[in-house]
Amino acid sequence: MKSTFLPPNNVISPFVAKHAPDIIGVLSGFDRLRLRGTLRSLYQPTVLLRYLFVCQVLLKGFKNYACSITRRIIDHARSFATRAGRPCLYLPSPNIPKEEVVRQILQQDPVEHGLVAILRCVEPCQTYEVRRQSEGGKAQTKPLLTDAKCLHLYFYHRHPIFGLMHLRLQTWFPFQIEICINGREWLARQMDRAGLSYQRQNNYFSWLEDPDKAQQLMDRQLLCDWPTHLRRLLDQNHPLHREICRPLDLDYYWTCCESEYATDVMFRDPERLAALYPRLVQHAMLSFGSADVLRFLGHKVPLSGKIHPRFQGQVLTDLKARPEGIRIKHRVGQNSIKMYDKFGRGLRIETTINQPKSFRVFRRPEGSPDQPKKWRALQRGLAHLDRRAEVSKAANQRYLLALSTVDEKTPLRQLTANLCRPLRRKGRHYRALNPWSPTDGALLEIISRGEFVLNGLRNRDVRAHLYPSPADPKEQRRRAAHVTRLLTLLRAHGILRKVTGTHLYRLTPKGRTVVTALLAAREADTDKLSQLAV
Repeated sequence: MKSTFLPPNNVISPFVAKHAPDIIGVLSGFDRLRLRGTLRSLYQPTVLLRYLFVCQVLLKGFKNYACSITRRIIDHARSFATRAGRPCLYLPSPNIPKEEVVRQILQQDPVEHGLVAILRCVEPCQTYEVRRQSEGGKAQTKPLLTDAKCLHLYFYHRHPIFGLMHLRLQTWFPFQIEICINGREWLARQMDRAGLSYQRQNNYFSWLEDPDKAQQLMDRQLLCDWPTHLRRLLDQNHPLHREICRPLDLDYYWTCCESEYATDVMFRDPERLAALYPRLVQHAMLSFGSADVLRFLGHKVPLSGKIHPRFQGQVLTDLKARPEGIRIKHRVGQNSIKMYDKFGRGLRIETTINQPKSFRVFRRPEGSPDQPKKWRALQRGLAHLDRRAEVSKAANQRYLLALSTVDEKTPLRQLTANLCRPLRRKGRHYRALNPWSPTDGALLEIISRGEFVLNGLRNRDVRAHLYPSPADPKEQRRRAAHVTRLLTLLRAHGILRKVTGTHLYRLTPKGRTVVTALLAAREADTDKLSQLAV
């Protein structure tokens, strides 16, 4: 089986290199894309008034006008389902898993291509309401954009390119549309065409005949001709859009409101993953602080690890047992990065972006094509979908890099046997390390921080954590000398190495293993240790 595990930049992931004998392939690409189509101009009340003027509709007749279009949209959906011989079902609650309903329909009545089903459900939306308000002592009737609930139509299809996907249509003015596409469904269709074999469980591939070829097919998703495909889906499921857009010559503006980019590390033997994954989860829970999560998700954090005072958000981490595996999730605002043991057969790192402005893209300002390009906030437009994939993949790689220090089956007593003894090196005497003491324990916690795993550490970085309070110049020199002695001690014990020609220190492979194991042991509670001893 061909499998080189080389990403496009030909750099092997340290995590993959470390576990190469147990890994059969790595696959990176969009897992889920949610594209939103809006008639942006109609979300402005002044434009709506102009629209109604062109349509020769009075404000008092807006409700009847909008309801007539809604009825026609619903009638078209019913006739569409009747012509295709497919069900059109009403779901009494938006909490009912729609994909499970569709998969049950497919089990009972399979469809190779075309419409699978249409589901109807009442869900929240933004729509217009005509209200009478008093301004300046005069009563005026105005259209106001409000939050409400209305009927939504879900058109599920077996698409020839996208596979199983759906289009969600709001039946009330201004008729927002969302199209949800599964990247793994897409890849399965492409591999079928290319004659590549694979084993699949839901949206996860546990085995690929040619991982490199599959990755090449996955990368072609970014070259998709979106305008053509989206126009066809509109014409098929929402043909009234032409009539709705005609008065002001409008067109749907498409954005990516949600993306999930997954990196799957496929393990040859599920038992090897089962032995490794608890340690990965423990490491992520105990070692990844707020600064690490911010850095994973593209935020600038100095090497000192201090979070910028202008950052007003929250960094949250939670652990859940889900049907597809144990999931640990780190959230910053509306973006997140999470880790699964996918169905117990592979490791998935997944970055979800709902708020792209946290990232940057080299572009010109919107509406000013003559202005020079600069690094600006990433936007939701489909033109920057390739950049969204790039920053998501980089986030996954940073997370995997931080996990590369985990996995050691050597007993802790063997790992620490020499560490806890004094030694002589080049004629000098060095004391033993005591991981259980407050001083040495704090030092080990500092050098194991995620930002130092990625970027290395310096004397001043350690000082910033050991001595957070300010001091006069004389005291600062004393602290620097003390930290220098501590770093020299760690180098003597083989925990750190100095980067030649710099002031940086990095953990050695032995140091990563020993420090991770010791910190995990420090945090273990007596109940768990007692269970292990039984």
